Amino acid sequence: MISAVLILPALPACAQVAEFKLDPDKTTVRFILDAVLHKVDGTFRLQPSALQLDMASGGMTGEISVDARSGVTGNSMRDRKMHKDVLESDRYPDIQFHPDRISGTVERAGKSSVMVHGIFRIHGVDREVTVPASVNITADSWAATIHFTIPYAKWGMKNPSNLFLHVSDSVEIDLAATGNIVQHAAATHDSTQ
Repeated sequence: MISAVLILPALPACAQVAEFKLDPDKTTVRFILDAVLHKVDGTFRLQPSALQLDMASGGMTGEISVDARSGVTGNSMRDRKMHKDVLESDRYPDIQFHPDRISGTVERAGKSSVMVHGIFRIHGVDREVTVPASVNITADSWAATIHFTIPYAKWGMKNPSNLFLHVSDSVEIDLAATGNIVQHAAATHDSTQ
């Protein structure tokens, strides 16, 4: 979800701030939870999200937001348990990432690999994270993928394991994002006014 900001260096040098609007219809958020004898595979739906990057400083603002209540695994009983006992999604309906900087070199066109730092909020708690992102930049759009692990049990959420089922204390997240680049020219100051 954070990789949207990584394509800013593809903009002309005169653009100091760029905005990246993520396309919810073309972005997928997938989660994978290891369980005994199988894996639980599900998805979440992206909410309208946008990020801004200051080209001069590398600082970022904005957010990537996911609707926690949209999580599905294909099993309604398991989904009810996930929402009621683990995510408590009625109480904590948003999962958000607020990136603030990147590390690494982003190519102006083509593929790059970088690290993105920011604050990840889930279950009402903010956590500082750094996640890897692979970015592919074209003339006026971008696509990015990330893969990272959330130790949800250590972060205060309940592990749904019971006598008959054991699942991992961590969940893997895969984000495949895409969107368009919106350029904002740098503000200039006219000393004659």
